[in-house]
Amino acid sequence: MQIILMEKMVNLGQLGDIVKVKNGYARNFLIPQGKAKRATDDNKAEFAVRRLELEAAERAKMAEAQALAAKYSELIVKISQKAGVDGKLFGSVTNADIVAALALQGCNIEKSQVRMPDGHLKKIGEYPITIGLHTDVAVAITVIVTGEDNS
Repeated sequence: MQIILMEKMVNLGQLGDIVKVKNGYARNFLIPQGKAKRATDDNKAEFAVRRLELEAAERAKMAEAQALAAKYSELIVKISQKAGVDGKLFGSVTNADIVAALALQGCNIEKSQVRMPDGHLKKIGEYPITIGLHTDVAVAITVIVTGEDNS
């Protein structure tokens, strides 16, 4: 299916690009989320009229993401979990745990924005985690996993 991208998408293209994607991806995700529209003649004409407005909105999102990145850079998050004597956690620290810890510090981040390159954290230690605030803006934070005292 041919679609017009209404915002920049990683691995798809820039705002206004006409790309071909699988029908299900377009119908079930991109179009309902407002990230794309079908590439009909009417939609192409409407996009041409609204292009400047959409580009301005995209620049505003980018500026907001850069401001948040400056605020969140060098952020350290401490999470305490039950662990064995060898430092291995009972369970793991997931992106939901990181989002909850960030919320306690006043950071409003969604679960999907937390990028954990090595998967869930399963041992005590210090880990670099990336938060994707925008397709072009990512900020690195440090997550420190500590063991809980059982005494």
